[in-house]
Amino acid sequence: MTDKTYPIASAKIGTQDGFRLPRAFSKDHPHLVNTSGYVQVLSKNTFLVQLDTDEVEEVDETESIMMSLFLDFLMKDAITNPEQLVAYTKEMSDEMDELLCDVVLDA
Repeated sequence: MTDKTYPIASAKIGTQDGFRLPRAFSKDHPHLVNTSGYVQVLSKNTFLVQLDTDEVEEVDETESIMMSLFLDFLMKDAITNPEQLVAYTKEMSDEMDELLCDVVLDA
């Protein structure tokens, strides 16, 4: 178990309120990135997070690195060329839903 602590910041995620962890957390603990769990409020300014790590699938490290590199590239491109960004609209979402409505994924 590590003694390292990570700062968090409040974040609005869609219509939900949440907390954002720094990138160092996911790099140091990649097995916890896709977990879910529970928050227990202990006092006015303290809470405990319990993660369900038994549900976590093993992540292919090569795949994780490639995804990280791809997302870093997209972020750099978005910062370099902000005029090329297009807002994701309700129409785009509806079109994507229609395209994927009959798609079945194997477990």
